[in-house]
Amino acid sequence: MKHSCLSRIAMLLALGVVSLLSASVVAVGQGGSDRDQQRPQVREDRQQRDNKDQSDRQQRQNNEQEQRRQAEEQRRNADRQAQDQQRQNEDQQRRQGEEQRRNAELQRRNQKEADGRRLDQERQAEEQRRNAELQRRNQKEQDGRRLDQERQSEEQRRNAEQQRRNQKEVDGRRFDQERQAEEQRRIAEQQRRTQKEVDGRRFDQERQAEGQRRNAEQQRRQNEEQLRRAEQERQARDNQNRQWRDQNQSRRLSDRQREEWRRREDASLRSRQNEFRRGEDQRQRLWREHERRLQEQRRLNQWRFQQRYWERLRQDQVRLQGFTYYDYGDPSYRYYRDNRYFDVNQYGADLLRRAVNQGYDEGYRAGAADRQDGWRFDYEGGDAFGDATYGYDGYYVDVSEYQYYFREGFRRGYEDGYYGRSQYGLYSNGSHNILGDVLSLILDLRRY
Repeated sequence: MKHSCLSRIAMLLALGVVSLLSASVVAVGQGGSDRDQQRPQVREDRQQRDNKDQSDRQQRQNNEQEQRRQAEEQRRNADRQAQDQQRQNEDQQRRQGEEQRRNAELQRRNQKEADGRRLDQERQAEEQRRNAELQRRNQKEQDGRRLDQERQSEEQRRNAEQQRRNQKEVDGRRFDQERQAEEQRRIAEQQRRTQKEVDGRRFDQERQAEGQRRNAEQQRRQNEEQLRRAEQERQARDNQNRQWRDQNQSRRLSDRQREEWRRREDASLRSRQNEFRRGEDQRQRLWREHERRLQEQRRLNQWRFQQRYWERLRQDQVRLQGFTYYDYGDPSYRYYRDNRYFDVNQYGADLLRRAVNQGYDEGYRAGAADRQDGWRFDYEGGDAFGDATYGYDGYYVDVSEYQYYFREGFRRGYEDGYYGRSQYGLYSNGSHNILGDVLSLILDLRRY
């Protein structure tokens, strides 16, 4: 647009110059005779016009250059303003994005703090509920003890009343001289009856003692019979083992068979550990129910034993979380149970021995707790006997095999603990250990 205007101005100036030149030529034609006279003046006028035209052209060029410079300066200013506006917009958008990110981070932190406070509130509520439940149980126990104390006080009051009445009768007999003989006879008769009752009670006690002696003798005979049958079974197994060794003296596992056995044991280990973990929730639920029953029955010593057993079991489970599988070699032991043979390596044999010994120690503690609580003989009623997994790590031995030998040791330990004896084991180094001969009868491992 500016270029077209400048072009039009230049055309108009050129037309003006042409008109002037034409007028000069006409003037020259009309006054031919005067030309020579007016020539200096014409040249001077022409020179002035040329100078004026040149100054006009120079002025126009200067104006055009100035306009172009102004236009270029305006364009550059517009470009700078546009760039500054764009940078300002970008900076504003960046600041807005940063502000939004900060707000989102602040909201996330606030939400996290709110979740933490809510979790703390839930934990505090659960702790308060447990404390309230414990206070209720303690109050129930205190009410039970207070009731027992009131019963004892009532019984003492009755005894004191009876003694007072007896003393009043004695005083009456002392001051009643006329009835002294009759009273003495009556006293003698009463003494005779009392002596008869004493003799009857002594006879009952002797009969009970005889019954207990007979029961103990019967228990001893049963134990001897059990040991005899176990010895016979052991001898039978020895014969079968000798026959087996004679028949399979040259049999040895090949490298391929050993590799296959190790592969199966590794797969079985993973399967046993997964199965053991899946039953954890069921065991926890049963333990909570049994804990409630023990508290209702006021079996405090058995409850304390169960609490310690659960704590030992939890610590053992923590140990198993860092347990790493190693290859402990090929089967080198054989044992007989339920009309069949089982092959295990050295690690499996040690694990089964440990199962019997751990079971005996836990059983002794459970039996002693029931004896202290005055509870009936019941080795199958505890969680330790039902669980029977303390010390089990899943290596080379199935959990059912471990539980079987754990319970065999538990039953014998419970008997010793309940009756306060050491028939099957001894106490040493802070634990109750089963005797070696009894262990051999329970678990008859044979090396081949």
